[in-house]
Amino acid sequence: MVREIRRDELEQLLQLYTYLHEDSVPDMDEHLSSVWDTIMNDDNHHIIVNEIDGKIVSSCVCVIIPNLTRHIRPYAFIENVVTHEDYRGHGYAGECLDMAKRIAVENNCYKMMLLTGSKDPNTWHFYEKAGYNSHDKTAFIQKL
Repeated sequence: MVREIRRDELEQLLQLYTYLHEDSVPDMDEHLSSVWDTIMNDDNHHIIVNEIDGKIVSSCVCVIIPNLTRHIRPYAFIENVVTHEDYRGHGYAGECLDMAKRIAVENNCYKMMLLTGSKDPNTWHFYEKAGYNSHDKTAFIQKL
């Protein structure tokens, strides 16, 4: 079942993120709690999850970014696309991206963007199959 995350599911999400690029789950401290509260209270920040048998197995983040160009239409940025390794290849992340697209359309976004650090052709094919292309824009990243 694809849906937005509930406030009480932070720990499950953080466990899932260990399949993304995290090597451990952060301590449940005041800073983490503050960041979680900020995300949960932001109407433009959507954490989409796919739940199978009560377990979050896939997720992505869709952030709606207000914009002053393109007839004052916002755009959506997709981040943290991840699926638990035991559940890959079943379309769960694609379902999360489909929900992100519905949210973007409902918010009158003129485009959606995502970046990937993966060089795996299968990952690129997955994003292309979901409707993204790598031809329209060039991404430049500055790590801080």
